[in-house]
Amino acid sequence: MPYIDISKSTLGSLRLHYQDFGQGRPVVLIHGWPLSGRSWEPQVAELVDAGFRVITYDRRGFGASSQPWSGYDYDTLAQDLHELMTELSLQDATLVGFSMGGGEVARYFGMYGSKFIRSAVFAAAVTPYLFKASGNSEGAVSDKDVEKKQASVLADRLGFLEDFTQKFFSDASGKLLVSESQRAYAKMIAAFASPKGTYDCISAFSKTDFRADLEKIDVPTLVIHGDSDQIVPIEVSGARTHKAIKNCELHVIKNGPHGCNLSHAKEFNSALIAFLKAH
Repeated sequence: MPYIDISKSTLGSLRLHYQDFGQGRPVVLIHGWPLSGRSWEPQVAELVDAGFRVITYDRRGFGASSQPWSGYDYDTLAQDLHELMTELSLQDATLVGFSMGGGEVARYFGMYGSKFIRSAVFAAAVTPYLFKASGNSEGAVSDKDVEKKQASVLADRLGFLEDFTQKFFSDASGKLLVSESQRAYAKMIAAFASPKGTYDCISAFSKTDFRADLEKIDVPTLVIHGDSDQIVPIEVSGARTHKAIKNCELHVIKNGPHGCNLSHAKEFNSALIAFLKAH
């Protein structure tokens, strides 16, 4: 399996696993929490067939990447993405961030700008700022929410993942919109993630403020979000991200749950590919 070594790691050997398919303009797919690059399976083949070079990678702590004890803050995660971009000599690329991965897209722009970036996509993303804090009354996540989720991960991580993956793929009525086999597969992917990384990322995606990062995005951008997302509701995330970025399009998937890239793969892929071809 292909890996890159993280050169700036102070934790000893640290490697990121990635996959690289197709030819054409590069599209980098950044997965959500607590999954891996495997969660992009419904998108990869169609993007390659549409004429794009598709790169997926596993965030540190997840999938087949190294599982260090630390480094799950967004500055470090964006630095990992930058090292991948540099190692693969990616230019004129589109960054596509799902859920937690949307934060990496935003922070990448905040730290490195758009020199190598053609466009950006935020899919069911955690941007701009989920935490309910002073100056962010539109946030929906409290300290108690974060502590409760972290406590559940510590007490029974597999039990937490059972409930989480159910909600991940269900609409507002609680109806599961993918097969039970697909839900179980997502749980299996998440089960082999770093317990420490799984725990630490909860605070990262819940409490990181990406508003200043979004202001630096100066390339065509697409927001894709389901209007039945029970994990990251569109009202506190996708709708606000759309308003915060200039030259930004919004595609709302009707009755789409959080995992809309799987439950509504045909619509998701159509909107994504149309955007890529237009920009």
